[in-house]
Amino acid sequence: MAGKIPTHFIDQLLNRVDIVDVINRRVPLKKAGKEFQACCPFHDEKTPSFTVSPSKQFYHCFGCGAHGSAIGFLMEYDNLGFVEAVEELAQSAGLEVPREGGHEQGPDLRPLYELMENAARFYQHQLKHHAESPAAVDYLKSRGMSGQIAASYGIGFAPPGWDNLTSTLGSDKKTSLERLNKCGLLSESNGKQYDRFRNRIIFPIRDPRGRTIGFGGRVLGDDKPKYLNSPETPLFHKGRELYGLYEARQANREISNLLVVEGYMDVVALAQHNIHNAVATLGTATTHEHLELIFRNCPEVIFCFDGDRAGRDAAWKALNTSLPLMRDGREVRFLFLPQGEDPDTQVRKEGSEAFLRRIEASTPLSEFLLQHLSSQVHMESIDGRAKLAQLAKPHLEKLPKGVFRQMMFERLEELVGLKAGHLDNSPTTPQRKAVNPTPNKPQAPTPIRTAIALLLDHPHLYEVADEVSADWQEWDNPGITILKQLLEIIRTQPTLSKAALIERWRDTDYFAHLNKLAQANYQFDLPGMDQATEFRDALHRLNEQFHKQKRPQLGNIPPSELSEQQLEEIKQRYPGKIQQDENKS
Repeated sequence: MAGKIPTHFIDQLLNRVDIVDVINRRVPLKKAGKEFQACCPFHDEKTPSFTVSPSKQFYHCFGCGAHGSAIGFLMEYDNLGFVEAVEELAQSAGLEVPREGGHEQGPDLRPLYELMENAARFYQHQLKHHAESPAAVDYLKSRGMSGQIAASYGIGFAPPGWDNLTSTLGSDKKTSLERLNKCGLLSESNGKQYDRFRNRIIFPIRDPRGRTIGFGGRVLGDDKPKYLNSPETPLFHKGRELYGLYEARQANREISNLLVVEGYMDVVALAQHNIHNAVATLGTATTHEHLELIFRNCPEVIFCFDGDRAGRDAAWKALNTSLPLMRDGREVRFLFLPQGEDPDTQVRKEGSEAFLRRIEASTPLSEFLLQHLSSQVHMESIDGRAKLAQLAKPHLEKLPKGVFRQMMFERLEELVGLKAGHLDNSPTTPQRKAVNPTPNKPQAPTPIRTAIALLLDHPHLYEVADEVSADWQEWDNPGITILKQLLEIIRTQPTLSKAALIERWRDTDYFAHLNKLAQANYQFDLPGMDQATEFRDALHRLNEQFHKQKRPQLGNIPPSELSEQQLEEIKQRYPGKIQQDENKS
């Protein structure tokens, strides 16, 4: 298990990297006063509500509420874990991620990534130098593949034999064999371990960051299976990865759409014909995670299938997976090839220009859905059209609220002969969170929430706390602990940004609470607002609340039974209280 990443390193990292640069590499930003803006990458919108603050090193969307540090952005946008996001930022900043001893924070996957890179290099070397590699080279040439494309995709060769890889990468110690096994590079039979990939063309599977996480192998002989993938490992989850996505991102400055095909050779063959936007699922149907990954990279996906019955069935499954993700601005289309053809054979037969015309003429999801269901009924009869409405409505109800859903219902109503608004029971207007929402009567935040929110946005306000009585710190009340710790941290490190402050609580129960407060912070940044006065008033109100809840405890005790210290405390904090009690008695 890897040691915990030290807090001081997270502080150093967030101080070194600029969140504007991190986000701008993925989402183009435009200057807007002291901050930067863009349309939010986490929800569909036409007017920018996504703001990035260089001074706070923090991003915030006024539309959907997404917010966080550079670490949080990478976790959300690139679908990374915390450690992976830290390592990605550290690599870009030229820093080595240290680890503390005695703390656990999940497995350290770096040795596994290193092993997979070594394995990829081993296979690539074998393609060039092994005595039996000419058969592999001839096969690739017969499929029209150039050396340049083979190199860009890292294609290699696993020679025949049981222990070529094992003897090279796992012969030094037991740990190496354990890692080879954990990476899915070994198989086992009758208690003996041997190379999983043998006598196969090897296709490295890379994650969006370009790291090798698995392999696919195409057999050269008559062995079965014809195609073999790495098994599920700590690095590789086939339901979440797409072959060729990294290469597509490298080849295209901006990706307008991605073409989903079936196999490695389809992706590579299309790249050979200068079509660099193809990706392949890895022996599984397209999943929700696949589509989310695609839509993070582009607004449109085109599924490419054989035109036979199996291809149509696969397309229908992909359509149903897509429906819940069809927010406004996203598009899904379907390309059906002639029966018996796949992208590899078709593009080699007709060339790239003709294939691109096929892509342009592909069928939109809306047409495919209604055509598919209409073919199952008799549209000439009332009964048939009613049956169409019955079949289609459950599918359309999976669509998110928005213009696309509304138009789909209107098209269905047109086909069956109903007036608009009869089939969709949901509101006809899109139910999207408003940009810069202004509730009718916002609730006044509590003093503790106000103090924490202000301190996160304006750490220099810690000096104001010294001007106010610290009685509130004796209060055993939710939030007091956070505020006290926040003040202590800022006093010792007054230059920490808002992002770094919140990251201090990531592994604690308070992190979610602070994240909620981070969204509310912007109401304290209105023009002309005096944040120091707001913070001072919040602390005064905390003291008042503390004294009120403590006062009844002493007030129920007769003055004659109070100690001199208690009497003095009451006189100082509650002037006139003792005299009032004596008059009553």
